[in-house]
Amino acid sequence: MARDKSQSDEYRGPLRRLLIGVLVVCLLGLFLLWRIDSPRVERFRARVVDRVVPSFDWAMAPVTGVVNIARDFQSYQRLHQQNQELRRELQQMKAWKEAALQLEQENARLLDLNNVRLDPRLTYVTGVVLADSGSPFRQSVILNIGARDGIVDGWAAMDGLGLVGRISGVGENTSRVVLLTDTSSRIPVIIQPSGQRALIVGDNTSAPPIDFLEDKAQVRPGDRIVTSGDGGVFPPGLLAGQVALDPGGRLRIRLAADYERLEFLRVLRDYGRVGIDTPGQLIAPPGSYGPQLPEAGAETGAAAPATGGGNG
Repeated sequence: MARDKSQSDEYRGPLRRLLIGVLVVCLLGLFLLWRIDSPRVERFRARVVDRVVPSFDWAMAPVTGVVNIARDFQSYQRLHQQNQELRRELQQMKAWKEAALQLEQENARLLDLNNVRLDPRLTYVTGVVLADSGSPFRQSVILNIGARDGIVDGWAAMDGLGLVGRISGVGENTSRVVLLTDTSSRIPVIIQPSGQRALIVGDNTSAPPIDFLEDKAQVRPGDRIVTSGDGGVFPPGLLAGQVALDPGGRLRIRLAADYERLEFLRVLRDYGRVGIDTPGQLIAPPGSYGPQLPEAGAETGAAAPATGGGNG
């Protein structure tokens, strides 16, 4: 095997040199043939071109294919660039669409706020929800309106659908609204059309229970629940929600306000309530509630002359 390999190497070298020499001679001959300036040689060259070039398309096919591939690659590159530009424009359009949807939703909520029918005697201040401090222990939101806007503790806050809560804590520029779902919330309400009075007791759930009903048999799921105005907590007639029945058979309220999207709240000015600033104002003035009772001094004075007359 080693001997055969050495013999093939001995023949391969001279054969390669011979082929290279023949190729060089042919190339030199073609060069000289194309450089000779003679009519005969020119006619010979024309005949060679006429005979070879028409049948030489197969040799140009790879070159043509490479050129077409290069052109296709350039077109693909341009398509890729256009695709990238269209993607960027699509992202911008999505951002604009999202901004438009947000503006549309805000506009719808503001329209809802404007369409809420309230007592003409009630005025309001509209504020923007700055933060939601909802937690397992406290349900409240913060508004961008405060004492500078005339906000007072205890005023009712509504969205475009129904009652949300009451003001509890007022700063100079902000105020806190305790939601109806908070555990500290107790709202006196009337259930229509039965006229049953009850309390909405917050329990940190989205559907607070209805307690202290006079007659549960007169209440049906779907009945409207509005504020009663008892105790001066809220103005009467504000929509709170509808009666619902949980799987355990307990009556709860399906709140009318959209707690998932609280962005604008309307704080109702209620100047009809008497503010209590000092402990002495807890005692009502005479004649405020029920018939006025006679004073002790008057009774004593009326009895004195009778006593004196008897002695005389």
